[in-house]
Amino acid sequence: MAISALHNPDLFRHEGFVGGVWKPSVSGRVFPVVDPADQSVLVEVADMGGQDALDAITAAHNAQEAWKQRPAAERADVLRAWFELITCARDDLALLMTAEQGKPLAEARGEVTYAASFVQWFAEEARRAYGDVIPSPLRDRRLLVLKEPVGVVAAITPWNFPAAMITRKCAPALAAGCSVVIKPAGETPLSALALAVLAEQAGFPPGVLNVLPSSRSAEIGAVLTRDPRVRKLSFTGSTRVGKILMQQCAETVKKVSLELGGNAPFIVFDDADLDAAMAGALASKYRNTGQTCVCANRFLIQEGIYPAFADCFAKAVAGLRVGPGAAEGVS
Repeated sequence: MAISALHNPDLFRHEGFVGGVWKPSVSGRVFPVVDPADQSVLVEVADMGGQDALDAITAAHNAQEAWKQRPAAERADVLRAWFELITCARDDLALLMTAEQGKPLAEARGEVTYAASFVQWFAEEARRAYGDVIPSPLRDRRLLVLKEPVGVVAAITPWNFPAAMITRKCAPALAAGCSVVIKPAGETPLSALALAVLAEQAGFPPGVLNVLPSSRSAEIGAVLTRDPRVRKLSFTGSTRVGKILMQQCAETVKKVSLELGGNAPFIVFDDADLDAAMAGALASKYRNTGQTCVCANRFLIQEGIYPAFADCFAKAVAGLRVGPGAAEGVS
């Protein structure tokens, strides 16, 4: 991918982002980010390790109290600015995403819009972190519930939606007054780093948002899960890795959110509308080049409609065009 194709070349970063500073890994190690269409190396990115993770946690921990103390309306304004910057940079973000992840450019643009929508939503929800007044069983007591940010949040995101999975996890945390440490997938760090560029421009204070590109997921994960300053972990990925992270988080009794392996049968009965079933089957199986948590992993077709469905499905699949995501007509 030619960097000259970007309207804003500053979005193309290859360092980690820790404490508001763009920096190489402590070890000096780098790892390649590869274009899946032709296996060419797009760039070598800082390969952050355990010490870098500790530095990011320290930065997030130090920044969190001041971010928490900001009025909700001020946090909302920063999030709103981030949303607007993401929206304005949609074409560049989509190009970066297609280059490192491989999805068709039209789908990448759609994902950027989807990613921005989480920031937009939680920018408004930041203003509505209401507490509760609970009826008391005693006449001389009043019960109040106040909502407080949990603290530093670690977000480990997958490669199939490299922008949306970050904003989906981080926007609510940031709106609530938490600071975040992001570990993006090793295959797709460029989208995460570009979002960090825009977050910096939006006005997030240093340390509130940190990004650790790395090929050493287990090493980074061990630090994030076992450091007591990290109070919440959000992970999207495999069930196997989710079990490991959950076990590690138990040592410090962290709050954990896990979105793990999906189970997605596609069922067609004899009385189904064949055209609608075909459209649904193609979207379910081949959306995002077949890499989503809800993509069909098996088809269950009733006997009466099976011949017609199989024939139509084979013809439809044959008409799909495979190629580099930025090429015209690739589906």
